[in-house]
Amino acid sequence: MNLARFTVPRPVFTVMACLIVVSIGAISLHRLPIDLMPELTYPTLTVQTAYQNASPEEIEELITRPVEGTVAAVAGVETINSVSIEGNSTVRVSFTWGTDLDVAANDMRDRLDRITNVLPEEAERPRLFKFDAATYPVLILGVSSKLDPIELRQLIDDHMKYRLERVPGVAAVDVFGGLTREIQVRLDPSKVLALHLQLDQVLAAIRDANVSLPAGEIERGQYEVTLRTPGQFASLDELRDTVVALRDGKPILLRQIGDVRDTHAKVTRIERINGVPGVRMGVRKQSNANTVEVARTASREVERLNRDFPQVQIVTLIDASEYIVRSINNIGQTILYGGALAALVLLFFLRNLRSTLVVTTAIPISLIATFTLIYFGGFTLNIMTLGGLSLGVGMMVDNSIVVLENIVRHREAEPGDPAGSAIRGTGQVAMAILASTLTTMAVFLPLFFFRGLTGVMFSQMAFVVAFALGCSLLVALSLVPMLAARLARSPADSQAAGSAAGRRMLTIAQRAFEGLERRYAALLAGALRRRAAVLLVTGLLLGGALLLIPSIGTEFMPSTDESEVRVTVEMEPGTRLELLDRQMRVVEGVISEAVPERIAYFLRTGGSFFHAAPATGEFRITLPPSSQRTRTSTAIAADLRGRLANLPGATVRTRAGTGLFVLRLGNTSDEQLQ
Repeated sequence: MNLARFTVPRPVFTVMACLIVVSIGAISLHRLPIDLMPELTYPTLTVQTAYQNASPEEIEELITRPVEGTVAAVAGVETINSVSIEGNSTVRVSFTWGTDLDVAANDMRDRLDRITNVLPEEAERPRLFKFDAATYPVLILGVSSKLDPIELRQLIDDHMKYRLERVPGVAAVDVFGGLTREIQVRLDPSKVLALHLQLDQVLAAIRDANVSLPAGEIERGQYEVTLRTPGQFASLDELRDTVVALRDGKPILLRQIGDVRDTHAKVTRIERINGVPGVRMGVRKQSNANTVEVARTASREVERLNRDFPQVQIVTLIDASEYIVRSINNIGQTILYGGALAALVLLFFLRNLRSTLVVTTAIPISLIATFTLIYFGGFTLNIMTLGGLSLGVGMMVDNSIVVLENIVRHREAEPGDPAGSAIRGTGQVAMAILASTLTTMAVFLPLFFFRGLTGVMFSQMAFVVAFALGCSLLVALSLVPMLAARLARSPADSQAAGSAAGRRMLTIAQRAFEGLERRYAALLAGALRRRAAVLLVTGLLLGGALLLIPSIGTEFMPSTDESEVRVTVEMEPGTRLELLDRQMRVVEGVISEAVPERIAYFLRTGGSFFHAAPATGEFRITLPPSSQRTRTSTAIAADLRGRLANLPGATVRTRAGTGLFVLRLGNTSDEQLQ
């Protein structure tokens, strides 16, 4: 079928159809969520069980082994890795790609419930987590204030956290640091023993006295009144006056056997923001939300919080959207530059401005139409989909060039029939460019069948390239013939109709093109006369290239500069938090001196989910964009590594943060399922 027979006589219909496609693509582009990478859900589930004060050997024997045994029977399990440290067991279960994690999680949860009676009574209930790259915080905020640490944490929990959580697209806000208010009852062991009291008896007395119960309803006139008995403690004195037992008919009050204090919970973790004690908040987005939009909206809410609560200062420590925007903008600029260079090259070879404009229409139409596929295909605007567009920009004009050249040849042979020349010229090459396009698409066909992470990453790029090439084929067979019939001219006609300056430029281009043809003809003739030498040189180049392959490094994703450096400090298990904090302050001093480029930094002293051992700490240093500094993040990390290599009693690791580190580690963020 020759589409040109339908489109050339119907220019209005053809233009309107293209405008409809472009409009749908533009609307799709406006609604597309922006993210760094395609949506990833690793087939991994993690079981974490806490057993306070237990040694690693006890954790291994009493918790890790039973958990490993029960999760190994879940369908689809590929590998099981476990870590047993003081007070904590972590079992990571990897499944084959394609496993339904919801089904696997339900099965694993049921099996874990059946072994709870086997685990020690003092151990916490096993918790199940699912890794999801989308749950990694898009914003990390630091909160500092001159308020009491307990008041600061309470202010954040009661008034700030919920305001960020109600921002559209925000899934949750995690709060770390500060002090949590705690009412402590410290019993005097000698008095408790002297009165022959049991600890359970004291706890039961406090629990029974601190309760509010409904007392039914009464009718009073026209109203029905609900009654309750408010029995919860309203002050420390009420708690101190609690009767815990009777001796010889006399009540024994809690104040007589112990001390009641309004204080804070035990400090197991220290957070500092730019060297000042503070609180850290992590803003996590919903799975299908636009990362950039969520970060921008949350940042505006942070500005309002700073105005509404002048007693605190909230600063942005890490903004994942900045790296995403830079990456997307760079690829977008690459696409624009590539399209512009393609147009210039076409202008040089076609030597005709109208013909160049006709051919280059294939680029924007194909690009914008492809956004429709990205939107309705459930993809995001990420470096893989945009990378596919960037890869296909140069190929989008190939079909149009072939069609236009053949149309111009027919125009020169039959100058009086532009419409017929367009139809016949397109029909002659239609099958050829169709076969050429299908051949190019076939190159990307294997990417559709990749399994695992590679398939998730590169299948979107393959879809985008194939669809863009298909769009360019349709443009070449429909729009280009219609435009060529009305706009295109032969180089001779263009030179005759153009201005004096235009004719001079066309003459220069014609001479340069003819000179290029002469040199190529001479080179080709020489190669044909020396066929053996040409084959020998080609073989040597091929052999040399093959020999260099083993020396080329391999990695899944290239290293990138995310404008961040991380420093991890680890000490011997059992090290007190005060000693760890002392070493962290030493490292903090080195960082302050060695990294003048830093914008901000924060540190965590003590355990976290991924470093359950309390004897670990971490720094995260935010740097300005790479264009605004002389050292790369890798060089800064290497400098810190050298300065901190001999820190006594501690193991220090430094690395530069990369925008693709989630893909490298696959264990950075987990979503709790239970």
